[in-house]
Amino acid sequence: MTAGLHLLVPIKPLHLAKSRLLGALEHTPRRSQAHAALVTAVALDTVSAARGAAQVREVVAVTSDPELTAALRALGIGVLPDSPSAGLNAALRHADGVLRQGSAGMRVGALQADLPALRPDDLSAALEAAGDRRAFCPDRQGTGTTLLLAERDRPLDPRFGPDSAATHGDSGAVRLKGPWESLRCDVDTGADLRRATELGLGTHTRAHLAEHCSSGAAGR
Repeated sequence: MTAGLHLLVPIKPLHLAKSRLLGALEHTPRRSQAHAALVTAVALDTVSAARGAAQVREVVAVTSDPELTAALRALGIGVLPDSPSAGLNAALRHADGVLRQGSAGMRVGALQADLPALRPDDLSAALEAAGDRRAFCPDRQGTGTTLLLAERDRPLDPRFGPDSAATHGDSGAVRLKGPWESLRCDVDTGADLRRATELGLGTHTRAHLAEHCSSGAAGR
């Protein structure tokens, strides 16, 4: 049975992911470890919220990082390797092909892994607005993409990168226009993290920041 959305969540290796978030952490000898733990916490909150959306049948992470893989599997999240290690779009194309192989009627989407304030109801509302169309949700700046949806039985055709919102629009994807702040609030910088904190962080990120966040970095 393939009804429902199969959602891919790509995550870079911990030592490469979200380097600009280092500024949100206290300067200690264990800062790099705290950064890796923050990236992990954000990813865990993202996938936990995503699988709570009514239309989502399955959430599958795309990563080859062993620590992330272990943490995700402990939550019951399936993991596909980041293959062929040629960037985000190549990894998503590969994972999309793996999911859809031999499965008629499947619909696949991609969700960015840096949405620690994501609420299942916001994601569900965006999916409802998309209907059966190829569609995308822009980030809060309007230039990036937090969610990309393929049509059923069609390739995902990801085009993430600079100005991906415009690029996905040019590919025929419908731009979803809604107030879903938690879906649009991706986190790249300390300022983004402060905004996500105002919206309400997931339990993993909130607990991590309570222990490691520098004064004022997340709006405390």
